[in-house]
Amino acid sequence: MKNETLKPVPALVAIAITLLIWFVIPVPQGVTPNAWHLLAMFIGTIAAIIGKAMPIGALAMMAIALVAITGVTNSKPAAAIADALSGFSNSLIWLIGISIMISRGLIKTGLGARIGYYFIALFGRKTIGIGYALSLSELILAPVTPSNTARGGGIMHPIMKSIAGSFGSSPEQGTSAKIGRYLALVNYQTNPITSAMFITATAPNPLVVKLVAEATGSKVTLSWGTWAFAMLLPGLAAILLMPLVIAWIYPPEIKDTPDARSFANLKLQELGPVKHSEKILLGVFAFLLLLWAGVPEMAFGKAYGVDPTTAAFAGLTLLLLSGVLTWDDILAEKSAWDTVTWFSALVMMASFLNKLGVVSWLSSSLQTGILHLGLNWIGAIALLILVYMYAHYFFASTTAHITAMFGAFYAAGIALGAPPMAFALLLAAVSSIMMTLTHYATGTSPIIFGSGYTSLGQWWLAGLAMSVVNLVVWVIVGGIWWKVLGYW
Repeated sequence: MKNETLKPVPALVAIAITLLIWFVIPVPQGVTPNAWHLLAMFIGTIAAIIGKAMPIGALAMMAIALVAITGVTNSKPAAAIADALSGFSNSLIWLIGISIMISRGLIKTGLGARIGYYFIALFGRKTIGIGYALSLSELILAPVTPSNTARGGGIMHPIMKSIAGSFGSSPEQGTSAKIGRYLALVNYQTNPITSAMFITATAPNPLVVKLVAEATGSKVTLSWGTWAFAMLLPGLAAILLMPLVIAWIYPPEIKDTPDARSFANLKLQELGPVKHSEKILLGVFAFLLLLWAGVPEMAFGKAYGVDPTTAAFAGLTLLLLSGVLTWDDILAEKSAWDTVTWFSALVMMASFLNKLGVVSWLSSSLQTGILHLGLNWIGAIALLILVYMYAHYFFASTTAHITAMFGAFYAAGIALGAPPMAFALLLAAVSSIMMTLTHYATGTSPIIFGSGYTSLGQWWLAGLAMSVVNLVVWVIVGGIWWKVLGYW
C-alpha cells in the first residue's frame, strides 16, 4: 500500500544532505564531532521540512528519535532521551499550544466573524475603508490567535470572500479586479504585520524570544509586554500604510461601497445578539491580555506577577469550566498538538546546537566574512537583515527559516557592534515581515492565493513592494521609537 505521507524525492534529498555533512564534509576546527553530527541532522530536518517530505510533526518525532539514538548530546542512553525530550518542558512552547486551543473559541462562538463584520459596518463606505476594517479586525484578534493561518485564513478570509462576492467580484466570473483582488491582498498583507506585533500572534515568535535570550546570556529578554509596546508604533504605521500601497499598485475598479455596510449589518443580524459564550470569551481574552501585559505586577508589585504560560492555562481552564470549550474541542484542535510536537523538537535541536558551540562557530564565520568586506556596523547589520529576509524566497516555513538562521545572524550582528535590544526587535519583526514575499511563505498564503483572486505575478509584486515598505517603516519608525524607549 502506498504511503501517502512520505514524499520519496524530498526525503532522499534530506537524507543525502544529512549523510554528506556527517560523513563527507570535514569537521571544522573548533567544532566537536558530536556537534557537527547534530548540525547534520538539524540541516537534514530543515531540508525535509522545506521539501515537505512528511508532515512536520512526523519529522519532529524522527528528529527526537535520531537525537536519542545517536547520543550526540549525551553518550548515556537515559540522558540522551531526556535531552531529546527536553523541548517539551519549554513553557513558551506550551504558551503557543494553549493559546491556539483558546483561539478555537473565536470560530466556535462566532465572535471572530462578529468582530470582522462589525468593523466593516463601521468603515465600509469605501473599498479602502473595507481594507482598513479587515486590517483592524485582524489586529484585534492577533494577541489571542497564535495561529496566523487560523486568523488570516480561517477567520478573516471567509469574511473577505463574502464581501467581494456581494459586489459580484469573483475569480470564476473573471471579475477579481472589481474589488476581490484588492481585498485578498489586504487580507493577506495584514497577516505579516499583525504577526510581528505580539509574541502570541504567530507560533515561531517565542522561538525568537528563546534564541535572543540564549545569544545574550539572558541579558536581553523580550517579555510579552516589552514586545507589544516596542512593536506598537511601527506596527500601526505599517497597518495605516499597507491598504494605501496595495490600492496604488492594484487599484480596485469599485471605489465606493455603500452597500458593504448594509451587507455587514445583515450578517450581524444573522449572528443575532451577542451570545453568553461570546461574552465569556471576551472576558477571558481581557483577563489574558491584562496578565500578559503584566498589569497586576505593575499595579501591586512583583508578588502578583503571573507567568504568561500560567495565564494561558488559567484562561483555558475558565473556558472549560464555563462550557465555552469542551475537552473534545481541545482534542480536536490538531494544530495545537502538532505545534507543541514540532516546536519542541526544533527548539531542542536549536538549544543543543547552541550549547555545543555550533551557533557561536556559525556567527563567528559570518562575522569574519562581513569584516572582510570592510563594512561598518550599520552596513554590516543592513547586509545581515537583507540576506535574512530575502532568504525566505527559499523557505516555505517561517519556523524552519527562523530555526535555521536567526541565532547565527543575531549573534553575528551583536559581535559586529549592533545594539542588542534594538537589533533583536528588528530581526524579530523581519521574521514576520518576510511572510509578505511569496504564495508559500506561511500557512496563510496558499489559502488566500489559492482562492484565485490574484495571479502569481501580482502576488509576488505586491509581496516584494510590501516587504520594502514594511522594512523601511520598522527601520525608521521603529528605530526612532526604540531610541525614545532607550533600546539603543
